[in-house]
Amino acid sequence: MDETFDFVVVGSGGGSMAAGLVLRKAGKSVLILEKEALVGGSTAKAGGVMWIPNNRFMAPAGVADSHEKATTYLDAVVGDHDDTPGATRERRDAYIREAPAMVDFLVSQGIKLRRSPYWPDYYDDRAGGSEPGRTVVAELFDINELGPWKDRLRPNMFTMPALIYDATQLPLVKVSWRAKWLGFQVVVRGALAKLTGKHLVTAGAALQGRMLQQALKVGVELRPESPVKELILEDGAVAGVVTVKDGREWRVGARSGVLLNAGGFAWNQEMLDKYIPNVRAEWTHAAPGDTGDMHKELMRIGAAMAQMDEMVGNQMTLPPNQGPAGVQMELSKPHAFMVDQTGERYMNEGGSYMEFCQRILARNETVPAVPSWMIMDSQFIANYMIGGSMPGSEKPKLWFDQGYLRKGDTIEALAKACGMKDPTKLKAATERFNGFARKGRDEDFHRGDRAYDRWLGDPTHKPSAALGTVEKGPFYAVQVVPGNVGTYGGVVTDTHARVLREDGSIIPGLYATGTTTASVMGRTYPGAGCSIGPSFTWGFVAAKHAANLGNQPPVA
Repeated sequence: MDETFDFVVVGSGGGSMAAGLVLRKAGKSVLILEKEALVGGSTAKAGGVMWIPNNRFMAPAGVADSHEKATTYLDAVVGDHDDTPGATRERRDAYIREAPAMVDFLVSQGIKLRRSPYWPDYYDDRAGGSEPGRTVVAELFDINELGPWKDRLRPNMFTMPALIYDATQLPLVKVSWRAKWLGFQVVVRGALAKLTGKHLVTAGAALQGRMLQQALKVGVELRPESPVKELILEDGAVAGVVTVKDGREWRVGARSGVLLNAGGFAWNQEMLDKYIPNVRAEWTHAAPGDTGDMHKELMRIGAAMAQMDEMVGNQMTLPPNQGPAGVQMELSKPHAFMVDQTGERYMNEGGSYMEFCQRILARNETVPAVPSWMIMDSQFIANYMIGGSMPGSEKPKLWFDQGYLRKGDTIEALAKACGMKDPTKLKAATERFNGFARKGRDEDFHRGDRAYDRWLGDPTHKPSAALGTVEKGPFYAVQVVPGNVGTYGGVVTDTHARVLREDGSIIPGLYATGTTTASVMGRTYPGAGCSIGPSFTWGFVAAKHAANLGNQPPVA
């Protein structure tokens, strides 16, 4: 070995620095190797929400939860299936127990967290579901506090100084006084920050910025631009990694273990074609380092892989010159619905984004549905955002010239503009949807029945927050594709986050977390933060095991 640490972490996303904090508290040396120039992974780029059942912030806010209630919920949503070994009952139980302990530890280390005041579970109507929600987020963070590391933190897609759950309400600025007030607060907060020399960030950048600050403070060593090429095996155990330093191969030993947190394969088109057909790499919001390097290395050493055909689907549109734009919030608003390429509506446009994309891909097996069409009228255009444009604003000419935004004075004309062979199908789908909207009840797909659907919608709209007629011309459409924020399958791990071989035995010295693993949530997404929460939690669990802490909290 060229050098040796107690613990080596591959990747700097959610969970890596949590593991580092645990091991430093236990007196162990820690090295985090990040192949990209920027640290924080996809977590820093994303919403930074963690789904944490029975967390410390719920009871003081009067929100009831318990280990038993959370177990009931995951049993109802995730369930027991032979093809989801990452989501066994034992692992689900360990997650429910360890996730709140992980949050308690982070708070004890000075990480400023809080709960979202209202963010319903995605299946809040199932047994054990929570309508107020189980989400935890970081407080806004001044990244100037990072000093020279400020420019090393991966930027976030949310640029306004607003907590993430407030940011979800800002698109209602044309119709909601609450949104107008939130917008005013954001403007004032941003102005004050500028006057005082602060650079406030939110969401995943705030979470990872705070984690990075504390990790550096306690002596975790981080090395950007340090890709890991290989795991070093000695007598069947992982003893270290081969990385690159100063342009040459560099062998790093790990006395207590190696943690893989290198993301998934959302940017590897060859792997997507093999495991998740009809999905394109350019439709992802994952960090560009998500190329499946460690997935391939794990396969090489005989680790068990599972759930590789799943991703954290996230419905996207593709505005010209912008990259993919998430459209979940927009498509869930009144005065819009979605159809396949023949003009037929086939799903509830609200709800879990992962399930949404599963349904697009399933529909595409029998009817062309990738892409599908989001159908809107002038009421929608006047009141809500689309493709990042403000409500009521004139849409870029480029959008029409390049066919991103289609337009028709009538529904039949819109169908022709979208290339539909039989415009009467879209006409019939529109009339049926409008009938449901007038009654405030979607009899086909139950959009709006769940609290989560209504939260995604417009609470000022009556009689339904989720349903509104599409009847005022001109009419508009944009294509919707099954994008993602990361893949969801990978190596199988046990309740201590140890990597397992195909025969079920443990590979000594090797742990994994994040989207490098087969998710503990199986093929579902029970609530906001069901990637980041588990990533942090299993990193925490792995570090405790590597430090021989057992079930004791690392706060000696």
